[in-house]
Amino acid sequence: MNVLDLSRWQFGITTVYHFLMVPLTIGLSLLVAAMQTAWVRTGDRKYLAMTKFWGKLLLINFAMGVVTGIVQEFQFGMNWSAYSRFVGDVFGAPLAMEGLAAFFVESTFLGLWIFGWDRLSKKAHLACAWAFSLATMLSAYFILAANSWMQHPVGTIISDEGRPQLVSIGEVLTNNTTLAAFPHVIFGAFAVAAAFLVGIACWHLWKRSDEEPVWRASVKLGAWVGIVSFVGLAITGDFQGKLMFQQQPMKMAAAEALCHTEEPAAFSIFAVGDVSRADCESVKSVTVPALLSFLAHNDFSSEVKGVQDLVTEYQAKYGENYPVDERLGELSGQPIDYVPMLPVTYWGFRLMIGFGAISALVGAVALWLVRGGRQAPTGKWFPRLMLLSIATPFLGNSFGWIFTEMGRQPFVVAPNPTGVDGVWMFTASAVSANTVGEVLTSVTVLTLLYGALAVVEGFLLKKYVAGGVAGVMPPVKAPTGDGKDKDSDDKSDDDDDVLAFAY
Repeated sequence: MNVLDLSRWQFGITTVYHFLMVPLTIGLSLLVAAMQTAWVRTGDRKYLAMTKFWGKLLLINFAMGVVTGIVQEFQFGMNWSAYSRFVGDVFGAPLAMEGLAAFFVESTFLGLWIFGWDRLSKKAHLACAWAFSLATMLSAYFILAANSWMQHPVGTIISDEGRPQLVSIGEVLTNNTTLAAFPHVIFGAFAVAAAFLVGIACWHLWKRSDEEPVWRASVKLGAWVGIVSFVGLAITGDFQGKLMFQQQPMKMAAAEALCHTEEPAAFSIFAVGDVSRADCESVKSVTVPALLSFLAHNDFSSEVKGVQDLVTEYQAKYGENYPVDERLGELSGQPIDYVPMLPVTYWGFRLMIGFGAISALVGAVALWLVRGGRQAPTGKWFPRLMLLSIATPFLGNSFGWIFTEMGRQPFVVAPNPTGVDGVWMFTASAVSANTVGEVLTSVTVLTLLYGALAVVEGFLLKKYVAGGVAGVMPPVKAPTGDGKDKDSDDKSDDDDDVLAFAY
């Protein structure tokens, strides 16, 4: 292992771990705001209980997301300083906007929401919930704008120092790559939150827990959101794929293990053989004729270029060998491998789609099984299936991002085919001048630390999931005629107003 490989492993481990929290925070915050809106509009205690139960789990996840997200910022300076110097004039702008215009708003209104249950009016408190949830979406947009610039640089020129210089923040924020990625990511976040609701609520229904209306409403909400989200993912994913065929044709050829140019091109459902070889000589695929041409160009007869032809084009445009530079280490002067890791891109693309489909299917099954007030199945297979299904959209999101990031290698800033020449950067040129020992130490420490944080979050989530509604919303004590208090199930607004949020 060299410094480059270790740095990539560290960034991959910490980013994938952090992104487990991000979509759940985005999706669940919006659903919790919708639950609270239903309570304010109807006064039904069921929606208040849903708000408080799922809100508690949201806060645990949000806290872990903040802790792990801080590390991401430091890595740009510690492991990728050359990259930071090269793109800092552009990349820093959307990141600063995310911190100042989104995260501060998010944190402020989240604090008001946590501590304002018995201090703010219902409508003011609800407004805080929506401000927080919408700010999480705004935060995601700015982050995606920064990432999309790495995928498709726009709004820049090359300065006299040979670095990208920002000339239009508007072009960066309205990059068509961003506009395509944002709805796809939001639908993915809703899919994660939906599976989270369905899995946990079905477990409570199987246990015959108290507050059955809360769990039934949660299953219904989560299942329908999950189904709609999968449809949204399919539509936005198709648009995003067509855009990628224009902007990063090598990535999409690698996603299909399309080694040779085809006209029309077939879509590979799955392959048998060694897809790691760029000649694909040993690969046998089950395909749908001409479908890839349609997915790429909305035309069943169009040509789709394969990996080998694209390698020739890339060599002619970006060079056959890395520059002779001691900072590149063992890659100095060596041939450039323009082909991403085909097994990762090919199978990652299919696992992304497959896990998303499984998540939506399980939600539909849950909706059918408990329809019309039916009791949840008593067999142990039911809670096991529902709880395991929570992982499927998390895995789908992770494989999607692994495909997106590894599919653009060997570039950390991918060249824009129609953009300014020179606004691109090889990953090998972006790494800091660290030693193997330094990076290996940080990889080990962060991996162990993140493992410990996973145990803490798992413990907290398990505790409050098992506690149910009673763990976050104790029963109200109503006065009796003899001066003593007794438990009350009164669903009136007056009783709801005095229920303090158990944070």
